[in-house]
Amino acid sequence: MSSRPPLRVLGIDPGLTRCGVGVVDVAADRSARLVHVGVIRSATDLPIERRLATIAAGLREVLDAHAPHVVAVERVFAQDNRHTVMGTAQASGIALLVAAEHGLPAATHTPSEVKAAVTGYGSADKRQVQTMVARVLRLDELPQPADAADALALALCHAWRSGPGSSIPGAEALTPAQRAWREAEQRSTRVARTKMRTGA
Repeated sequence: MSSRPPLRVLGIDPGLTRCGVGVVDVAADRSARLVHVGVIRSATDLPIERRLATIAAGLREVLDAHAPHVVAVERVFAQDNRHTVMGTAQASGIALLVAAEHGLPAATHTPSEVKAAVTGYGSADKRQVQTMVARVLRLDELPQPADAADALALALCHAWRSGPGSSIPGAEALTPAQRAWREAEQRSTRVARTKMRTGA
């Protein structure tokens, strides 16, 4: 009996200057393999329409080359810098449009959702995210730049939350990182209780 084929997810960290892209294959046991990672760049001196066209062309190349089953995009959230959030929103719209052009389902995830899924901690910093992504994908080096690491984290988050293995009985929809985080907390609690009982 053949095993279920892995889910291939394209993660997109939208941005006008740097748009991170990461493709991973995630098996039913939630193990993951790196397929592709990179950054699509657009020159800051170009008109906005040409910058968006550059991002769209780059995303189409990735989709055509790697044929993912689903696309995961970082959800735009409020920032103090209106110029930055506007550019992110425009790039996000392009990512969703290109996914629709290819007939692919697309989902959005907030940064805190992604951090919690990958590291077990919703307020993790970029270095922690890069470290966990490298560990999960068994990479020799941390994925660079941060935009690329964030794209891989988005892909892993989506696969773990809604892909193969997400409905395993007893899994409680926790990602591997979240389960590890909870187990560590439980161990810490047990140690503390033991010390209280023994007076150590």
